[in-house]
This record gives sequence, structure tokens and C-alpha cells, in this order.
Amino acid sequence: MDFNLTEEHMMIRDAARDFAQTELLPGVIERDNKQEFPQDLVKKMGELGFMGIMVDPKYGGSGMDAISYVLIMEELSKIDASASVIVSVNNSLVCYGLESYGSEEQKQKYLTKLATGEFVGAFCLSEPEAGSDATSQKTTAIDKGDHYVLNGTKNWITSGGRADVYLVIAQTDKDKGHHGINAFIVEKGMPGFDVGPKEDKLGIRGSDTHTLQFNDVKVPKENRIGADGFGFKFAMKTLSGGRIGIAAQALGIASGAYELAKKYSKERKAFGTEICNHQAIAFKIADMATEIEAARMLVMKAAWDKDQGNNYDMSSAMAKLYASKVAMDTTVEAVQVHGGNGFVKEYHVERLMRDAKITQIYEGTSEIQKIVISRGVLRD
Repeated sequence: MDFNLTEEHMMIRDAARDFAQTELLPGVIERDNKQEFPQDLVKKMGELGFMGIMVDPKYGGSGMDAISYVLIMEELSKIDASASVIVSVNNSLVCYGLESYGSEEQKQKYLTKLATGEFVGAFCLSEPEAGSDATSQKTTAIDKGDHYVLNGTKNWITSGGRADVYLVIAQTDKDKGHHGINAFIVEKGMPGFDVGPKEDKLGIRGSDTHTLQFNDVKVPKENRIGADGFGFKFAMKTLSGGRIGIAAQALGIASGAYELAKKYSKERKAFGTEICNHQAIAFKIADMATEIEAARMLVMKAAWDKDQGNNYDMSSAMAKLYASKVAMDTTVEAVQVHGGNGFVKEYHVERLMRDAKITQIYEGTSEIQKIVISRGVLRD
């Protein structure tokens, strides 16, 4: 067991931290207020290699490992979870899915641009009646020989209005159940593909979240990912990696709130001394530090499992379940430490608290993570 980061990992972490502090922080409150997508910052993150962290350099990626991915996600998420979720979806779901299961032609056409940030990717699984129950796809893809005709609705799609490439999960043969589901690459601007209004969200307000409509969209046969019927397995495989990204995001949100609370507790005075000298506050800081460290170990273990080629379904579920809980608990306490100042925007912790909640919901709710974990545990 080695708990030390390599010199390369520390350099990657420090680069992400510097970018977050110098580029993301200055406008983060304004972007949250205006629900503004960080378009220019996404381009800069692409230039730094953050949009294709684990992609092979031959496809334009950075060729880094999952530990590096987690370190970058944590640092970005300390400051701006809206920016980090764009990075997470592009890396964990879209780039990973294409690199692992796409054809060489698909990789050359799409992955090379996604990995550099020239394109932004979106992953389209959730529907009005198929969120946690991913098998109940109502979106259909009818085989017409050399193409499929896509009809249906997808909602809660991250980067839904700004993406260039969409990976869409749809039902091709209902009688086959989850074996009749396929995954397709849909390009922005295809006839019949419409983007609905932006969702007005509690948190991650800088992230572009939309409902998508597919009305007789013709998708070329060569845009299907994998063999016929591979779509459900494709979705589950990519989501396992996505949970590592969201676990790291939750860890970052918690870490950011903790750092702000600790700093504030050393500056704010009450009853003649800094509030960190009062046991009630000191114990809150102690609990935060302990829970964050435990979450970090789980997140790093999941990333390590992925790097080692181990099955990481259960470790990623555990990491996401626990880190998202720690994010929620820590941000609530950080607001409490700040008192009245925690309730206003300029101190950042109220935004982190709002951002934390979604980590318990997207890419599999906490309840779904418990299903994954319990099945893994009880299978032994």
C-alpha cells in the first residue's frame, strides 16, 4: 500500500489547482447568478488536456491515468462544480465510451475533437420515465437498413444545449428487453433533433442542462456503437466510470467548503477569541476533515481499481455514495460555521451547498448505489 502521490501526480494536481484559482474563481459567482455556460473556460480546459484526460495521445488525449483524473476533478470542483461536471461527462461518459467501444472510424471522426475540447460531448440516457430504471427506454431507434430513425425525449442532459456530439441510448427491439437497446452517436444539427429550454436549477447553474427531442432523426448505421443490442451494457459500463468522476466532484465540493470554513473560523471572532477556539466549531472542523479524508480514500481506491484493470463497479458506487453524503454534510456545516455570512453569495459556501445536492442524484442516485453495493456484497 502506497499513499504517496507521484511527482507527476502532484504536478497535475497543482496545475489544476492553479487553473481553478486563477481562471475559474474570478467569475464563478456571476456565472452561477446568470446560469452562464463557461464556453471560453471549456476551451482553455481543452488546451490544458482536461477534456481528454485519460484518452490515448494518438486520439488527441492526455494519456493520463484515473488517479490524475480524480485529482483534476477535485481541484476544479473546489471552485466551480459547473465547470467540473462538463469535464466529468466529457471524460467519463463520452470519451471513455467512444475510446473503449467505438469503431476506429468513430474515434477518428469524433474522439479526436472531443479529447482536445474542440467538441463538447453529452450522454443521453435519462428520460421522463427512465432515469434510475435505465431498462425502460421509451426513445426508439427503428432499423431502416442503412440507417436508424430515432424518436423520443431525453431530459436532464448535461451540456445539452452546447454539445456537438451526443451519445443517445434508445430501444431498437422492445421484445428483447435490455438486449434490444442500442447506443448511437448523434450530431448537433441533424434534422429533427431539437434542444428544449434550459433547466432553471438549484445548483451547478453554469452547467447547461436541457431536454432533447428526437423527431424522425435519421442516424447512419455507422453511428451505432458496438454490436446490435450492446446499448444497455455500454451505458452501465460507462456509468461505472462516471461515478468515479462524480465522486471526485463531490470530494472537491466538500474540500472547498471545508477550506473556506477553516479559514473563516480563524478570522471570525466571537466572545473575545477566534471562533475556531470554541469547541463547538473546532469539533465541526474535525468532523469535516475526518469525513473528507475517508471519502478521499474511497475515491482514490476506485480510481486505482480502474487503473489496475480491476472490476470497479462496487468501489465506484461506494465512492460516489459516501463522497456525495460527505459533500452534503460538509457544505451544510460550512454554512453553519459562517453563520449569517454563510447565507450570502460572496462567501461561496451557499453555492457549494446547492451544488453538493446533485452529486447524490445524477449518474445514479444514492439509492441506486446501494443497490449496486448490496448486490456485490451479497453475491459473495
